[in-house]
Amino acid sequence: MDGLAERAARWRWLTVASGEAAKEMATAEGLWQRLLAAGGKRDSRILALGGGSVGDLAGFVAGCFLRGVEYAQLPTTLLAQVDAAVGGKTAVNLPGAKNSVGLFHHPALVVADTGCLSTLPRRELRSGLAEVIKMAALLDTRLLGQVERRWDRLVAADPEALAPVVAAAVRAKATVVVADPTEAGERRLLNFGHTLGHAIETVSGYRRLRHGEAVAYGMLFALRLARARGLPARDADRLRAVIRRLDLPPLPKLARAGLLAAMARDKKTREAGLAWVLPESLGRGRIVSDVGAAELRRQLSAFLADPWA
Repeated sequence: MDGLAERAARWRWLTVASGEAAKEMATAEGLWQRLLAAGGKRDSRILALGGGSVGDLAGFVAGCFLRGVEYAQLPTTLLAQVDAAVGGKTAVNLPGAKNSVGLFHHPALVVADTGCLSTLPRRELRSGLAEVIKMAALLDTRLLGQVERRWDRLVAADPEALAPVVAAAVRAKATVVVADPTEAGERRLLNFGHTLGHAIETVSGYRRLRHGEAVAYGMLFALRLARARGLPARDADRLRAVIRRLDLPPLPKLARAGLLAAMARDKKTREAGLAWVLPESLGRGRIVSDVGAAELRRQLSAFLADPWA
């Protein structure tokens, strides 16, 4: 960053809180005010140095400031490198729903340096691996095999093991994003685990679980629904086994009614109701809308009693 600063005509650091606490409309407004005060112009550029929350916020701020300025993603967490920094989804949260105010604003550049990841807490690395598992499960079974074989090196932040995994995850996501940049079709498959995962984050106030951990629990729940629709037991068992290696913290005590209400407000919900991303088999997913209210309540009650059953 020092090298970039030396080459810039003008330079300002704009710092925000870490994690989901940064993704608030008040924070975005404060950044717009600071950009104006600093003399920001249409050809000014914003660099997002940090994790997924910083990237989401920076992209939203850049997309709205002066009707849109360029920005670059410089992700420093595994979760951001493999997922959040790629694809142009930007947003802030409202109290009732995550990522409920935002826009598609694609970065001009993404630079993912796996050498940065050695400073991350192991829990943060595991959270990022949840997003890798998500993409591998539905888009790239070879990547899933890489994750299984290199697990110990990945959670030890070995940059040589991480680099090909990050590259493969980005390739898988970028292929889908290029074909469906505004999530009108196939890109919705990337929401595997996110319908319940976002509800868990919302109901728990974004404090109890990291994003990847909530998504991992969301994938476990989706496996229940998928098994009832023909997902082979061996595929479900394999995914459940790799998710178990994430060493997730216990699922917080959550009320079924609160989760159902949060899912109803989820930005992915259509007028016709909730759509679920479910695996048909490893490497193949589908979007279903035939999960009735009674089945959802029954499955959610069982899941809250024992997420791993």
